[in-house]
Amino acid sequence: MPTTDTLTRFLFESAPVRGELVSLDATWQEVLKHAAYPLPLQTLLGELMAAAALLSAILKFDGSMILQMHGSGAVKLVVVEATSDRTLRATAKWEGEVPAGGFDVVLGEGRFVITLDQSASGKQNYQGIVPLTGASVAEALMHYMQSSEQLDTQIHLAANNQRAAGMLIQRLPGVETTDADAWNRAVHLASTLKPEELLGLPADVILQRLFHEEDVRVFEAELVSFRCTCSRERVGGMLKMLGREEVEAALAERGEIEVRCEFCNRQYRFDPVDAAQLFVAVPPVPAPQIKH
Repeated sequence: MPTTDTLTRFLFESAPVRGELVSLDATWQEVLKHAAYPLPLQTLLGELMAAAALLSAILKFDGSMILQMHGSGAVKLVVVEATSDRTLRATAKWEGEVPAGGFDVVLGEGRFVITLDQSASGKQNYQGIVPLTGASVAEALMHYMQSSEQLDTQIHLAANNQRAAGMLIQRLPGVETTDADAWNRAVHLASTLKPEELLGLPADVILQRLFHEEDVRVFEAELVSFRCTCSRERVGGMLKMLGREEVEAALAERGEIEVRCEFCNRQYRFDPVDAAQLFVAVPPVPAPQIKH
């Protein structure tokens, strides 16, 4: 069984169909280390994490893509962030006992939000919001891709306490083909993939089993990894946004401010001296004198 976290792209040579397979091992285990997620939530979070890896590889952006599912059930929020550098992080919030059951039982009614944050690269950000639709993470994402991107997309996801994995196939728009049945055939073949195969077999074996009669080009696998982007500077910036008065009130009550990253559990502490430095105005650097 493979242990390296990888994303593998493939392309039908004679048909307008592309696809990807992702397997998350160490990346998924790193997420599970940071919270005692109930089993039904583990499945939901793992599937969304695999989906984020797949979507981030087909959407054109430079920065981070954030998938959020807001629910009215026991699970209130599931968040996965994927970057264009193939890194991932994830977290979730829930209240009380999470019941065993399907997607709609765990989350209830809610909304699905996808955000592309490209501010660091100077490009325009994007956000799309749709109702949570379907009986699974895969169905909710396929609904989003069809309604927001107008792209025929088929997604298969699976997760357990060891691994999260997924496969995506997509019909390429605007590509002429003499094989009119290619997309329907690809969807049918992909639908025969069992969750245990998705979780237990390497990408090349899966592709051979599913598409051995098709002319498929398989690209070199890309590495995927866990990375949290939190930092003391970012936390300090968040405290500055709260304002001096609120920060000083928190210090008066507790003596120090402690902020824990929900993605990686790293803790940041700010005592009164640290907090005061956040609000110290930095004098402007004088312009250099030009001698004549």
